[in-house]
Amino acid sequence: MPFLLPARFGRARRRLALYGLLCASALGLTACGSLPPMPPRTASTALAAPQATPLGQMVQNQRQAAGTRYTSGFTLLGGAQAAFTSRLALVQAATQTLDLQYYAIHADASTARLLEALVQAAQRGVRVRVLLDDFHGAGKNAQVMRLAFVPGIEMRMFNPLTGPRGSTVLRALSTLTDFQRAQQRMHNKLFIADNSIGITGGRNLGDAYFDALDSDNFIDLDVMAAGAAVRQLSASFDRYWNDARAYPVSALVSEPELLRLRAHASEDQEQALVQAAISTSKTAELQPMNLQSVPWIWAPALVLADAPGKIPPPPEDAPPDTGSAAAGDTATPPADAEDNHATQLLPIRLQPTQEAAPRGQPTSPNRQALRQVLAPVVGQDNVVSGLLALIDQASSDILIVSPYFVPGDDMKQAFARARARGIRLRILTNSLASNDAPLAHAGYARHRLALLQQGIELYELRSLQDGRVGTGTLRGTAGTITGSQGQSRAMLHSKMLVLDHKLTVVGSMNLDMRSQLQNTEIALLIASRQLAQEATANIEATLQEAAWRVEDTPQGMVWRAPAGSDWGDRRSEPDASLPLRLMIQLIGPLAPDHLL
Repeated sequence: MPFLLPARFGRARRRLALYGLLCASALGLTACGSLPPMPPRTASTALAAPQATPLGQMVQNQRQAAGTRYTSGFTLLGGAQAAFTSRLALVQAATQTLDLQYYAIHADASTARLLEALVQAAQRGVRVRVLLDDFHGAGKNAQVMRLAFVPGIEMRMFNPLTGPRGSTVLRALSTLTDFQRAQQRMHNKLFIADNSIGITGGRNLGDAYFDALDSDNFIDLDVMAAGAAVRQLSASFDRYWNDARAYPVSALVSEPELLRLRAHASEDQEQALVQAAISTSKTAELQPMNLQSVPWIWAPALVLADAPGKIPPPPEDAPPDTGSAAAGDTATPPADAEDNHATQLLPIRLQPTQEAAPRGQPTSPNRQALRQVLAPVVGQDNVVSGLLALIDQASSDILIVSPYFVPGDDMKQAFARARARGIRLRILTNSLASNDAPLAHAGYARHRLALLQQGIELYELRSLQDGRVGTGTLRGTAGTITGSQGQSRAMLHSKMLVLDHKLTVVGSMNLDMRSQLQNTEIALLIASRQLAQEATANIEATLQEAAWRVEDTPQGMVWRAPAGSDWGDRRSEPDASLPLRLMIQLIGPLAPDHLL
């Protein structure tokens, strides 16, 4: 069954949606449309005995070969190739379950190959669950919802919107009457096989995230986890999957309706178009990653996950919300006999003694690092607030990568406290030219001078990357964390923090008010000096080779080019056109920070 349609939700439509939201905010439009009744649903959970699967046995064997006390392994997936081949490998290796949770799945060639692999997995008896936020569930991307009608695949849409599905533009305009719910989205990203190996990070599924476009590709980052940490990622997935905000696709749209919305082509013609596009895609020749050779770093970790209740409940005609806790509630994850101290979900109250080393063994530096920050982090009510608590625990150095960086008062206060303690604080974000959401840049730009005056070091990614930079920056353990190969526009999309060279956070969150207050997010906090060292080297390579350093001088703000480059310093937003700069100056002040 083909799922390809060659388009994605582009920058112009994203701007239109945001303009609509701004207009709705200004006009006070808060009325909600009517969703169809929720049909009966069957609750389901992650695989209870993942150790018995081939993937689970492989992880156990790899852990034993490493001779480690830790039951969770991690590796950075650096670059689009590793991101694609790892997911393809997980789909092909799964024998029992596949769970996917995403903010966006675009209907294009790269995703078509992955979705066809999902269909093949279902045909061989693998239970497939796909949970997708509904913001992109219109236009050509609505065809992804046809997965719901494949035997063996269940698909649910989280926080569904009303309005037509045939046009992304009309769907965006329809949010004017459903403003409050429309602006709050499930932003989590998970890709889990047999509850044994999982991937999380900032990457959605689509050509632009797999470096498969000739231009406008995202620089993104994932972390792949194995073992006990995956059980907690799955516990978060189950909590969202069984939540009352997760509507079965069949309750929202029928298969005949989706077929009527597709391009005018017969099934055979569509299949031929799909196969032709897949065969000519930049991902066509990529082979599945060899999971046996993954260089795992074994370490303790925390899973930080917002509760589904962070998003408003469904409309009144939906059934009551009995499947989730409010963001501040406590909950207990399923017991994990292997390692009940390695991973935990927020918000869960933990005792620091749970981090103690086995009797007779000295406490490792990794455990000490994690125990040191445990209590203040798990006491927070959302992922971003947990990260701010981490910042308050830092003692020497903080590195932040956030593509959409709009600091609210809480963040600015945390930065000020860090600087007062003498902490070196470096932040990499998008430049105006590399930002696919220019209005988000306006929110950052209004705080830029104050941040510089605090002594915070600001770096902005250069939008135009040549082959040397594209293949040489952000080197990861499983490849390169790159944007586009060759001369094209690169857009930062990675979300990462490294603290004191010993703690690394990779997740779906941005350091902005939207991630803090509105969207739901998930992240992995990994206590490993080795992983932190690799992540730091990755980020610093980008700062030195592919980013402008912004400075406040007596003559005004200056964008410093990297040493040895031929870019030249700039005194205005580099590489951005005059119309774009004017638009930001005119419209930017009208956009409140919490909407950006």
